[in-house]
Amino acid sequence: MEDQEQEQEQEQDHQDQNIAYSLDKALTTLGFGKFQYLILAYSGMGSFSEATEIMILSFIGQALNEEWALSSSQKSLLTTVVFAGMLVGAYSWGLISDNIGRKKGLLGVLLVASGAGLLSAFSPNYVSLLVMRCLLGVGLGGGPVFLSWFLEFVPSPSRGKWMVVYSAFWTLGTIAEAALAWIVMPRLNWRWLLGLSAIPSIALLLFYTLIPESPRYLCMKGRTKEAHLLLKRMAKVNRSELPPGILVSDDALGLDEESPALEATQSHPSTTENTSTKFWSGCSSFFMLLSPKLIGTTIRLWILFFGISFSYYGVILLTSELSSMSNRCGSSVLLPNVPQDSSLYVNVFITSLAEVPGIVLAAGLVDTIGRKHSVAVMFVVAFIFLFPLLFKQSAIITTILLFITRMCSIGTFTVVCIYAPELYPTSVRATGAGLASSMGRIGGMICPIVAVGLVTGCHQTTAIILFEAVIVLSTICVMLFPYDTKGRQLSDTLKLLGILIEIKVSSAGKSSLLAYGMKRNMNMLVLH
Repeated sequence: MEDQEQEQEQEQDHQDQNIAYSLDKALTTLGFGKFQYLILAYSGMGSFSEATEIMILSFIGQALNEEWALSSSQKSLLTTVVFAGMLVGAYSWGLISDNIGRKKGLLGVLLVASGAGLLSAFSPNYVSLLVMRCLLGVGLGGGPVFLSWFLEFVPSPSRGKWMVVYSAFWTLGTIAEAALAWIVMPRLNWRWLLGLSAIPSIALLLFYTLIPESPRYLCMKGRTKEAHLLLKRMAKVNRSELPPGILVSDDALGLDEESPALEATQSHPSTTENTSTKFWSGCSSFFMLLSPKLIGTTIRLWILFFGISFSYYGVILLTSELSSMSNRCGSSVLLPNVPQDSSLYVNVFITSLAEVPGIVLAAGLVDTIGRKHSVAVMFVVAFIFLFPLLFKQSAIITTILLFITRMCSIGTFTVVCIYAPELYPTSVRATGAGLASSMGRIGGMICPIVAVGLVTGCHQTTAIILFEAVIVLSTICVMLFPYDTKGRQLSDTLKLLGILIEIKVSSAGKSSLLAYGMKRNMNMLVLH
């Protein structure tokens, strides 16, 4: 009897070895459990940390002006260098994480961000502060790496919902920083605010050794055995079971469907890669984004990220500048019975609270009407509520209009940050999302010139017209994307992305011969 049971178990094991399952199937089977909650907490704190450091720019300008007698251009430059650093960091960290791993990329991000953020508090003069904030920007540019890393642990059916939850950490960061500034600035000084704001990055660095590598990155690099061990660990923590069979990468399933599953999982250890290979791999990742199959997506994402960054940071800086310049220009967002010294912190805190309903709105729309239409709807609402600021409004009305505009701005930012990495295959996902984020940083660099320069010069109407024009351009751009990613599985290779486009083309009634030719051409561009 026992021998018969052993034979049955051996036969079952033999059958399992000839059954292959993909990473997406494994993640869907395991579900979103305790393991993913821990990943969410860590990556979310990365977004929280980035938000706190960005929000500082709304509070320290006036204090620095009193201590160092800064001009308007010097105040603008302090904001611009942060986004300049983020421009460099977003692409660099994406390239690094796509070639040597998400985990190593995160280590570099945390070392730079925590170090520069803490040292900023001890800056003896304006120039040294400028340098430290620029270096901090390089570290903050790694935000897309946190996003891509978390995304690659999430089952596709619930990806939209959990990506919105992830984005809520940014909102919590902005609210926390506004509250911290409200407490610290009137009682201590800007150095304390900078030092305390670096604590989240330092905490993440202390817990770094506990985080795992992305299973999707491991599969993409052919390290399926390591990915399988990680999935087994995930199953144990989640108290669930993996599907029967063995794990194979998506490109292996697509390239060699007739081969036995076991042969398809033969890995190509990354230890054989040398420095030269990794360098050229990084270059190929960049040029692949500009390949005929991806260049349309890449260019549209660049324009879209520029628009959402320009409008989002514009609303934040517009709030602080209108508060600071209320007496000079006769326009105010000061609330009744609020001392003028505290008005900046009160106004920014209140408008920061707008991000909570903004996240809720994004969560309700993203998996209901899709990514594209969610962004378009919220852009239209933002346009409508920003328009009355072309004319002089009362303090209460101005604050309400900025509240709703910021609510929609964070909603669009949230959905686009979900949409961008979903549009790229794993092999270039962090690089593509990072480079798109870099284009957004250009919007962030230009925005202070508009928000600070024009509003300081009492040209509020001109500034609003420019913000409205950017919103219109961004709305048109998002509607030009050829397909939505709602409910779709992430692709690991350009080949699988080609099949996705093929399905879209076929469903539109195009020639099946065209779809077949597209698939055949893209099969030759598989990324390993």
